[in-house]
Amino acid sequence: MDELAERFLHDHADHKLRIIANEPDDRDETEYREKEQEERADHHIPADDPVLFLEVTVHDSSDFEDVLRVSGEERFGYRVLRVEAPAIPNAIAALLLHIRDTTDRLPHVYFDWMEANPVTQMLGYLLTGEGDVPPLTRKVLRQAEPDPARRPVVHVG
Repeated sequence: MDELAERFLHDHADHKLRIIANEPDDRDETEYREKEQEERADHHIPADDPVLFLEVTVHDSSDFEDVLRVSGEERFGYRVLRVEAPAIPNAIAALLLHIRDTTDRLPHVYFDWMEANPVTQMLGYLLTGEGDVPPLTRKVLRQAEPDPARRPVVHVG
């Protein structure tokens, strides 16, 4: 993690660590504002609780690295953690576990449901490292951390 990403994680230690998973599109102010409003409404996140955005991009799903590089970025007043990885669910799960272990805080990650055929989503994951990210992330977390009390919390709405 770069210095800015580390700082993001250690700021606001008196609040839950809330991370909004965002599929980066235009990466403009409207995208972040609308995504934050949607997730706060869907998951009843208090307006005064700080949030981080998490964006994972896949460049080559066949390039399995053992090290993820996380960079922090401030865009339009929003704090964003950016990661490049071969598989989105695995990267999110690994990052959440790393955050838990290095901050002693249990992170919460927030997703939207995908409205697609489950078979198509699973094939997408196998072929491109994408797919139905929320349940796959939760599955990876359950396999990596058998104790539910220590497992990062996945919210889908």
